[in-house]
Amino acid sequence: MLSDVTTPQDLDDRFRETLAALAAAPQPRDRGEPVADGAALTGQQLLEIFDAQVTSRQLDLAGRWLRSFGEGFYTIGSAGHESNAAVAAALRPTDPALLHYRSGAFYCLRAAQAAADHSGDTEPSGGAEPTDTSGPSAGTLEPSTRPPGTTRDTGTAHDAGTVHDGGPAEADGAAGPARDGDRARVAPPGVPIAVDAAGEAVVAPTPAPAEGAEDAYTEAARDVLRGMVASAQEPIAGGRHKVFGRADLAVVPTTSTIASHLPRAVGMGLALERLRRLDGAGRRGGVAGEPVAARSPWPPDAIVVCSFGDASVNHASATAALNTAGWYDHTGLRIPVLFVCEDNGLGISVRSPEGWVATALRSKPGIRYFAADGTDPVGTYAVAAEAAAWVRRHRRPAVLHLGTVRLMGHAGADVESAYRGVEEIAADLAGDPLLATARLLVSAGTATPTELLTRYDERGWQVRRVAEEVLAEPKLTAAADVVAPLAPRRPVRVSRAVADAAARAAGPGAGARTEAFGGKPPELAGPLTLAQSINAALADAMLDHPQLALFGEDVAAKGGVYGVTKGLRDRFGAARVFDTLLDETSILGLGLGAGLAGMLPVPEIQYLAYLHNAEDQLRGEAATMQFFSRGAFRNPMVVRVAGLAYQEGFGGHFHNDNSVAVLRDVPGLVVAVPARPDDAAPLLRTCLASAAVDGTVCVFLEPIALYHTRDLYTDGDEEWLAGYAEPGAWSAGHVPVGRARVYGVGSAEDVTIVTFGNGVRMSLRAAATLADEGIGSRVVDLRWLAPLPVADVVREATATGRVLVVDETRRSGGVGEGIIAALVDGGFVGAVRRVAGVDSFVPLGPAARQVLVSEEAITQGARTLLAR
Repeated sequence: MLSDVTTPQDLDDRFRETLAALAAAPQPRDRGEPVADGAALTGQQLLEIFDAQVTSRQLDLAGRWLRSFGEGFYTIGSAGHESNAAVAAALRPTDPALLHYRSGAFYCLRAAQAAADHSGDTEPSGGAEPTDTSGPSAGTLEPSTRPPGTTRDTGTAHDAGTVHDGGPAEADGAAGPARDGDRARVAPPGVPIAVDAAGEAVVAPTPAPAEGAEDAYTEAARDVLRGMVASAQEPIAGGRHKVFGRADLAVVPTTSTIASHLPRAVGMGLALERLRRLDGAGRRGGVAGEPVAARSPWPPDAIVVCSFGDASVNHASATAALNTAGWYDHTGLRIPVLFVCEDNGLGISVRSPEGWVATALRSKPGIRYFAADGTDPVGTYAVAAEAAAWVRRHRRPAVLHLGTVRLMGHAGADVESAYRGVEEIAADLAGDPLLATARLLVSAGTATPTELLTRYDERGWQVRRVAEEVLAEPKLTAAADVVAPLAPRRPVRVSRAVADAAARAAGPGAGARTEAFGGKPPELAGPLTLAQSINAALADAMLDHPQLALFGEDVAAKGGVYGVTKGLRDRFGAARVFDTLLDETSILGLGLGAGLAGMLPVPEIQYLAYLHNAEDQLRGEAATMQFFSRGAFRNPMVVRVAGLAYQEGFGGHFHNDNSVAVLRDVPGLVVAVPARPDDAAPLLRTCLASAAVDGTVCVFLEPIALYHTRDLYTDGDEEWLAGYAEPGAWSAGHVPVGRARVYGVGSAEDVTIVTFGNGVRMSLRAAATLADEGIGSRVVDLRWLAPLPVADVVREATATGRVLVVDETRRSGGVGEGIIAALVDGGFVGAVRRVAGVDSFVPLGPAARQVLVSEEAITQGARTLLAR
């Protein structure tokens, strides 16, 4: 077997020795009966949990074996956390799950559940008409024991702070307990609750894994082993990462498990509930030519499950997610999310202070608290089932605090003896959940020690056989193969999507459009500012995309701090245009989850400087989703960000931030910067179409200083205003991703000025001054900072042989560095000069002019370039 590569505490030998010492029960028990009096699990169900746990344990041993000869690249295992198989058993295979990296047993059990669900042996979950039953109140069940790390009783599952049934979240009309006359009908423990589209709660048992699910476990093991060896045939990431994920299992891959996936889970819960209500209201479209609202990929009564470790409780992302879920619950909005904190008391080598995790979780307002001991599989299942039923019935958030242990260290290279004593390690070994399940099966008479050892060995040999098979599978060997799913681009389809939107706006949607604009469409409103053009484009997008939601700080009632979203809530309702709490991590997390659930989210970050505390939601979560799922999952999103500098009378670096390097450094992220009103709507339409068609994650960076600018050359000339194109002209004015705009000033033969954002207006003014001196300029507005319009830049640079890069960001890490590198890579051999911002934060008041690019600096830079 694989025991020769385990830790010195050798779990394999210990399991065998302990199992051999167990005495068989005097009488065998029918496996269809409860495994113990009053238990919610039958012997057969517990055997399936045992098989999932064994498969996960054997995967951990196989990972160490593979690593021992350099063929395995991942050794963080699930040993000690196998009680999460009981959590999976309490859920449905159609409940979307975002799992942390110790979820091997959960994943294996989910695979077996799905196999049973599709086999025809059981009714599909959520599909058949549920059967009403009644039973004892779920409120009578208490957690079996306290999780490790606590010194006092953690209380019952219903002793959860300030949250009670019938609290403020009941006010919006969502389902409470199903009623039978005047008597509330509550499901017995372990029986999930179904909530139909109308909001009624009914009982619908979850199908247990069927007998003969061995093939499902083997295939689940193959998935995990392929990830360990970076096989290109791994079903979700294709050799790009070792993650738990599979679309047909509703397991969403998470690439960073220090809580950064929790905000997405909250967003998924919010979106699931919104789409369920839209479905129930019958708002599906259906008129020829009209857009049809998105359907959720999951059943209407699905709940989101999200697991994480105890150390992650302290992470800012976890705090943000739990706070946001509770905040929305307090306001009356539904968030059906079950957070599962798997508490082994350690974050690599750092201990969680005794009692801290329970105290922290129980104190979260708006979050129902449940607790279970992972060394008791029956108790874990019962509490997990109760927690899942509570979330499913009430559509409100809860946390399951699951006590676990950690076996075989954090990962293969971890030497636990450096920071843990022998007694502490021995205590964890005694709490091995695999042994706990085996003991219960034997004492109940469900199986004999010999039978369990046979199952253990057979599973071990299956895993070993599959491990040897996947070694021969191909790896990713070409850069093109690696990046293929990163950011798919289908410009023809995007262009067609814009044309289709135009046809709908001019055709079947014309009446609704006129009504939405109060009888005066924006093309009839005369020249618009940049802010007004964005507002009109957002309104058109809301009309064309029923699944689009616009949200952020102050965007609804106030209409944005600069008035860009003014009036949109009144036109489209508070369900589609809404204010969020003040937390950028949560705003982006809501967008990530909503996009994954089938919506088209347009979150706003109020200022560019405020994005920096939430950057990982874009880098680590948004941009990686298609890359690590080969497009099986995507989170389309257009993030509106007010940014850049040059605000008059309102300064300081928080409101004049010129740092965009972090955005350009995210692979696959599209960054658009509209400078002119007549560019704003086409760029926004392209971003929205790219998100809808290709799942693109876009950042729409709006220059604050140009929002209300009207003039270009002289006061009152109003040459920075522009008309709004009528739908019939949208196709002709379509701007593909990565295409620049070129202005010719004078002869346009002497110098090429490459710029963006505020630099466009300053460069056009400078070009006019140069034209008076007989110097002709080409002003290239990049419009796209990622990907850069390289072909357009090289072409326009070659036309004059002299390039002045005007970069309002900083010299170090600024956009200008990328432009010059692109020119070199493109073979440009002419003269190049750069005008850029100083490597400084933007100070308050007139001092800002000392560190920002000026019109005079542009003019002088061009003259110096021409004088060479």
